[in-house]
Amino acid sequence: MSGNDPLELEARVRVAHELLAAHLEGPIAAEPWIQTVEYDAELRRWYVRFGCDGRDATTIYFDLHQRTLRFEVYFLPDPQANHLALYRFLLQRNHNLYGARFSIGPDGDVYLTGRVALEHLTVDELDRIIGVLYEIVEQTFPSTIALVYPGAAARRATPESPERADDGATPVAEVSDTEAHDIEVHDTES
Repeated sequence: MSGNDPLELEARVRVAHELLAAHLEGPIAAEPWIQTVEYDAELRRWYVRFGCDGRDATTIYFDLHQRTLRFEVYFLPDPQANHLALYRFLLQRNHNLYGARFSIGPDGDVYLTGRVALEHLTVDELDRIIGVLYEIVEQTFPSTIALVYPGAAARRATPESPERADDGATPVAEVSDTEAHDIEVHDTES
């Protein structure tokens, strides 16, 4: 393959689309930890939402492009405090990550992103991507919340004592992707 022939590129995208649709909408959607798998034909995007221990749920966005499959997880809203500590922590995590990295989006929010060339896209690679993203979120989210929102981490309910804090705040473990956009934080940096 020359790599630039439009017919070859179109065929590669078609094969990748079929693989993604069959695997994500079939075996992946049937997994008990998967909450939903949706496809947006206009964007050529799949949404794979799965439950987590450290947060309510996480959604992976898979975007099919001409030469690559791009994947992304919305990780955290733009924090109003502790930016330096957060960015240092995430850059240190990036150093040892394989297949994904933390990044700051144009909106200032934190994302977990990656790409794979379509010629390397297989069912095994797709499973590896999902597994890596799940593992990174599970291992990193609680520490990140404690770093950026120390008050919220202190209010987190324990398994033995799931009641809410005196101020009625939601424990961190119950904060969903949507609610994370609305977390109010007061700047404590000087």
